[in-house]
Amino acid sequence: MTTAGKQDVVELLLDQHNQIKSLFSRVATEPQGAQKRELFEQLVHLLAVHETAEEEVVHPYARRKIEAGEQVVERRQHEEDKAKRELAALYDMGVDHPDFNAKLQTFSEEVLQHANREESEEFARLRQTASQDQLTRMAGAVRAAEATAPTRPHPHSGESATANLVAGPPLAVFDRARDAVRDWRQKQGSE
Repeated sequence: MTTAGKQDVVELLLDQHNQIKSLFSRVATEPQGAQKRELFEQLVHLLAVHETAEEEVVHPYARRKIEAGEQVVERRQHEEDKAKRELAALYDMGVDHPDFNAKLQTFSEEVLQHANREESEEFARLRQTASQDQLTRMAGAVRAAEATAPTRPHPHSGESATANLVAGPPLAVFDRARDAVRDWRQKQGSE
């Protein structure tokens, strides 16, 4: 692996896929309570910013440049739209709900299948199509997109790059303000 500054977009996204897999496992095995909720919030945040960045940076490039890009991206975006709705439902349900673990397991399997398809169908073709310099620059663009992405799913905001660029920053500000209030409340409760 390369350093963060030289990491290419495929390496960055693969690292995030591994983090997502790890968080799914940790959330699933954690008993109910504050630690489970915190891990789930980390997972929600990572999934939200990861998918937004893919929709803004990776998918538009893949759609234009890789073989059968239009079909590959359409399938991935359909899966991502479904995942946003399911993640929002899980988030609303909360980790203490009796059905949470079963629904999380089903959701986890779907997300990991999606990640495997991305890796084999989209990321592998990116490596074949883009130069190393392009891949490295795309990683920088993904990091920038993640910095302004919403921190939770907003399934009705759309899954296109345009929808994310228009709705994403205001939603991100709102989400980050909610996150700050939530964190403050949790801190006040622990003192």
